[in-house]
Amino acid sequence: MRIQKIWPFFLILSLSILSGLARAEEIVAITNVRIVPVVGNDIEKGTIIIRGEKIENIGPDIVIPQGAKIINGQGLTAYPGLIDGYSQLGLSEIGSIQATIDFRETGRINPQVLATEALRPDSMHIPVTRSNGITAAVVAPSGGLISGRSGLIQLYGWTPPEMVIKAPVAMHVELPAARAGLRRQANQPSEASRLLEEVGELLDQARWYEKRKIAAGKNKLISFPEFDEKLEALIPVTHGELPLMISVHSANDIRSAIKFVQEQKVRAIFYGVSQGWMVAKEIAQAAIPVIFASLHQLPPSWEDGYDALYRNPGVLRQAGVKIAFSSSSASLAKELPYHAAKAAAFGLDKREALKAVTIYPAEIFGVDQFMGSLEKGKLANIVLAEGDILELRTVIRHVFIRGQEIDLSSIYTEYLEKYKKRVEKK
Repeated sequence: MRIQKIWPFFLILSLSILSGLARAEEIVAITNVRIVPVVGNDIEKGTIIIRGEKIENIGPDIVIPQGAKIINGQGLTAYPGLIDGYSQLGLSEIGSIQATIDFRETGRINPQVLATEALRPDSMHIPVTRSNGITAAVVAPSGGLISGRSGLIQLYGWTPPEMVIKAPVAMHVELPAARAGLRRQANQPSEASRLLEEVGELLDQARWYEKRKIAAGKNKLISFPEFDEKLEALIPVTHGELPLMISVHSANDIRSAIKFVQEQKVRAIFYGVSQGWMVAKEIAQAAIPVIFASLHQLPPSWEDGYDALYRNPGVLRQAGVKIAFSSSSASLAKELPYHAAKAAAFGLDKREALKAVTIYPAEIFGVDQFMGSLEKGKLANIVLAEGDILELRTVIRHVFIRGQEIDLSSIYTEYLEKYKKRVEKK
């Protein structure tokens, strides 16, 4: 009786394994395509061989394996899939309906929170976003002083674990007014220092907590400390294993954050950095990478100039800061390439702008060994575009995530077909 109940389960499991093996052996050859690998020189006419999840070969003179599915890339350009450095994809659906928003926890100190645990794979924003060439994104929590931990996801999958590439990737600290402009920050330059001091005290508590645990493990006369999930979550930060992503905008607060990072001897990523151009050399000397917030904003101060946010990336990159762009959104995540394009129009080298949505975020989050560029052996996250991927008029024709071609239909294409039929009836 028990065997009769169990054998269907093993049958389904076996079929799943065989299906996975069959998919892994699938070979796709993209031919006659212009290749922009991001690292190294462009290939004006080449071939990309995909076997399973990875790029098996890439170059101008590649032998196509027998039995490969061939995609003629004539007139198309191949790019690595774009990476959003900070978003709420899968965490926020409709901004005006609270029940569809799950990126903010109650309370000020929530280091134990992991954003990917609240991920909704069926979010309508995900197919819209990937249809514009974005194949991966950091999904981040928000709110309070320590918001929690973010994760890097691929924009395809049935379940949250299937979508997660790496989690956690950063611990998020938010300084005041990070999303509400800089006027209040400019009038209260000491507020950020006070809050960073509070974060420092929590890190010291985590260090003491860990030392007590180690000591209790070695000496039975010493009792173990009571389990504290918040301090447990902060231990990887104190070891330098997990970076702090600090939301900071004004020049004075950036200086305070640099001092804090150096004194605490922790790894850090700065997010926002609206007035980073004022302290670009200091950020570069501290070797702290920067993720820019959305460039669809007003300048932090009119005295900075209307184009301050757009010039900022070029100034920081020229100073030697590693940079990346973000949508800082869910509904507008599809516009990631246009943030890079704006910066390119205001002084950032165009090649660097493309790297700032591909290989640079991959390096910042420690996944560049298998994604972020088109190279042999890396995951086949590939976008085939009819035009420059940073241009508004460009059309995305094919998207591959882990070697699997993704359906580019979305709510947008559904509406397009719906209203085309209405026009045809008239």
